[in-house]
Parts: sequence; structure tokens; C-alpha cells
Amino acid sequence: MTATIGARARRKFFSSCTCCEPALAASGPALGRRSFLAGGIAALGLGAAGSAISTPTVQAQAAKIRIDVHHHFLPPEHREALGKHKAGAPKWSPQMSLDDMDKSGIATSVLSQVQPGTWWGDNDESRKLSRQINEYGAKLVRDHPGRFGLFATITPPDTDGALKEIEYAFDTLKADGIGLLTSYSGKYLGDPSFAPVYAELNRRKAVIYVHPLTPNCCNEVVPGIPPGSIEYATDTTRTIAHLVFSGTSQKYPDIRWIFSHSGGTLPFLTQRFIQQQRVQKHPHLPNGPIPEFQKLYYELAQGNTKAQLSALFEMVKVSQVLYGTDYPYRDGAEVNGGIANWNFNAADLRAIENETARKLLPNLKTA
Repeated sequence: MTATIGARARRKFFSSCTCCEPALAASGPALGRRSFLAGGIAALGLGAAGSAISTPTVQAQAAKIRIDVHHHFLPPEHREALGKHKAGAPKWSPQMSLDDMDKSGIATSVLSQVQPGTWWGDNDESRKLSRQINEYGAKLVRDHPGRFGLFATITPPDTDGALKEIEYAFDTLKADGIGLLTSYSGKYLGDPSFAPVYAELNRRKAVIYVHPLTPNCCNEVVPGIPPGSIEYATDTTRTIAHLVFSGTSQKYPDIRWIFSHSGGTLPFLTQRFIQQQRVQKHPHLPNGPIPEFQKLYYELAQGNTKAQLSALFEMVKVSQVLYGTDYPYRDGAEVNGGIANWNFNAADLRAIENETARKLLPNLKTA
């Protein structure tokens, strides 16, 4: 009897409801007809047999409310530099970003550099290119009000250049934060030479978003396995461990750190780091490394399978998790699918997709 009532309700809904037609048109191939039909059923509070199910994920997809903190952009000058240094560059344009954002229910994306960034050991080259990238990003923010924010590019090995660019990025361009890579010429982010840069960012209570790249050690370790498949996630773990065990994350407590891909392999390796502290007995980690890991923020691009989310939420609370896509390397449909499979409750979904980002980035203008 219940199944019959459910079927009647679904037929009535799809024959009479016109509010969903625009959403179906806007959803495009990223969501797909099957996903949308399932969403329409869920919006009624009905499962396949008319049973009540959770609706927040479907409701979130119907409007552009998400804030994407992992969204790359590629100015022409950066593309040219990457070609000069024989580094790959993805296909990208502002309109491509906007189109995927509209399909994926994303109100605002915070732009960050494409790896490997701007650092090839030359201060002048890095300073010029970082400025070009930042000015291009700031123009996108101005030209598309509410749709973009900016994590400005700096290069910590060039201390003077980095400090000047921090000042320009925040005071002139009104950037929302800073974008760093996991390492620079083999120096991970806990390196003491970066202290002047961190002191200034700590003074400003800055948000730093960190993206991995191919580490010096491990470009072609296993034939046929590109570094992006293994080493990117591992490099994120290396730099987090370095920040925490070096004492850097504690020394600059007003910096808020966001790490890519659900923290890489960190959530799977926590017991090894607990054991490391038992052996090394760092005085700045009296309660072990886990409390420090729990202060950091993590976004969900390429880190949203059930196994990955299970490990991440064993380590941190929902309050430390943000929405991210890794566009243009991935689209919003991928992370949206992972989030839907986890079936978050409404409050947790709002926190991940919107509210935590707003708290971290209070000056971010959203659509």
C-alpha cells in the first residue's frame, strides 16, 4: 500500500510541478536526469517505496549557495610561463568556470594559482608573475561581482618579494587570503626561513590555502603512475606534518590553514604520527599531534568517497571541513556526488557548503 501511495505521489509531482523545470535545465549533464529525478522524489520526502528520506543535499543543488575554496584560474601570462618551463597547463577560461559553477550550485569560487605556481628559483621572475596573476584575479573579482574571491599568490623563498606582495594583495587588491604550495625547491612549509612571511600573515590573521605539487623527490617513482595519483596527496601530508612537528603551526596561531583533498593521506596516517610523538617527545606537542591536526581546515575535492570521509571525520569535526571542486581538473559534479552519498544532515551540509567559508572569509562577497 505504501509503495502505491508513493508512486501516485511521484506521478502527481512530476505532472504538475513547474518549479523544477528551470532547475533541470540549469543542472546540465553534470547532474544527469537520473540524479535530478531522484532529487525531485527526495524533495517530496519520499524514497523509492514512499519512505521518508533526508532532503538537504537536493535542496542545496537547487540554488547556487555553495562556496568553492579550491578553484584554479590560469591568466595568459601564467600559461606562457608554464609553457616556458615545460609545465603542463589545463584548458581554462573565466566562462568555463562560471558555466561549471552554475551547473554545480556554486555561488562563489575563491581563485588560486595552478601548480607549480611561479617559483623556479628566480626572484624577479616570481615577483613579476605573482603580481600579474594577482592583478588578473582581482580583475575577475571586480568584473563578476559576487562570483569570485582571490587567494593571492606569493613565493615564501623570496622573503622581500613575498612581504611586498602580501601588502599589495591585501591592502590594494583586497584579496581574501593567500595561496601557497606544499613546498618550494624542496623546502616544506615548516621551514624556518619562511618565518618573516608567517609573522606578517599571523599579524593579519590571514587565511592560507595550500595546494600540493609534484615533490622534488618523486616525479617518476613508479612507471606509468603519474605523481598526481599518489604524490600530491602525500605531499599535503608531508607539509602538514612539517608545520605541526616543527612547531610552526603553534608559533603562528592566528593563521588559518586550509588543506586540499581532505588532507591527502593524513587521516589514514594519524596513528603513525601519534607514535612519532611518543618517540620524539616534542615539548610543543604535550597532547600529541592530533589536537593540532584538528585546528586545521580541509576541503573535499578529490577527497569525498565514503572511505575518505570516514577517515577525515574520525580526525576532525564538520566545523573544519569546506567545499571544494579542484576545477578545472575536476568539476563540481564529482564532489556533489560524494557529498550526496554521505547523506549529511541539513546543519552539517550548510556548514560545509557555505557557513564555515563565510566565517573564515568574512569579507568575501558572494552572489
